[in-house]
Amino acid sequence: MKAIIPVAGAGTKLRPHTYTQPKALIPLAGKTILSIIVDQLSEAGINEFIFIVGYLGEKIQDYVKEKYPHLTAHFVYQNERQGIGHAILLTKDIVGDDEIFIVLGDTICEYDLPSVLSMENSVLGVKRVDDPRDFGVAEIDEHGLITRVVEKPQIPKSNLALVGIYRIKETRFLFSCLASNINNQLTSYGEYSLTDAIECMINNGAKFHSFKVQNWFDCGKKETLLDSNAKLLKKFGSAISPEHQFENTIIIEPVSIASGCDIKNSIIGPNVAIGEKTNVNYSIVQDSIIGSFANLNDIVLTHSLIGSDTEVKGESRSLNIGDNTEIDLGES
Repeated sequence: MKAIIPVAGAGTKLRPHTYTQPKALIPLAGKTILSIIVDQLSEAGINEFIFIVGYLGEKIQDYVKEKYPHLTAHFVYQNERQGIGHAILLTKDIVGDDEIFIVLGDTICEYDLPSVLSMENSVLGVKRVDDPRDFGVAEIDEHGLITRVVEKPQIPKSNLALVGIYRIKETRFLFSCLASNINNQLTSYGEYSLTDAIECMINNGAKFHSFKVQNWFDCGKKETLLDSNAKLLKKFGSAISPEHQFENTIIIEPVSIASGCDIKNSIIGPNVAIGEKTNVNYSIVQDSIIGSFANLNDIVLTHSLIGSDTEVKGESRSLNIGDNTEIDLGES
């Protein structure tokens, strides 16, 4: 079995961070989005990966080669972003007849992966959502078989969203449907959709079962990324490099603080992830993600996403405040 991870997207909802960093390498709970996905799959025994890259693809390639030298890694470039379906078709020659396990590059879920890998038929990951109109949607019969999948339906007949996890056994069948859709210019919202290719397979006799994920961590935009960071920190627990001895500093767990950080006279946490070799002085940071090689001085940060190699300074203030007073020193 080969794992396919599409990471060619530009991550426009996370700009300005994704101008210089692929979304898959955004830090999350002391790791990266990509490393959480790869670790989950490799721990289950998958050791051959196909990464579909495009925008800032060389950074993905360098990261994988440095962090995962023991894995067999292939890199396929999608130079024109024409959708996930188009991206998957580019892997055809590498996949051959092998089964594939596709995980979209911003999809972090909790589920029983060994059980999914042992299922007889092809399977798709689903989760109930309040408003399924922004997702691919699966319709399921009483036996758990998927009868139909639709990409972003305006009038959904199901609230089971496709989470972006696909185990497909009939790979030649999939590639045939993908090629047919592209040749016939069958698109959804201007892109060649993987959902449409799976619908083609279902209409021609392929059987797909569903499996429900316990948790689905959204990494698509700042607010949901910070929320996912907090939830994953609680799940993984605090991670602080053992050499750290922070002067006159209070740490409120859970936090993740990478190696080489210099933190003084500050309050850090809860729900804070800080990259390596970052300096923090006279600051309060909570519910935030701070990149590597950053410098924070005299600042209060909450619900913030700060990139790597940045400098943030606040204004020094001297206050004499009486009882029962509320002070707002700026917009949150």
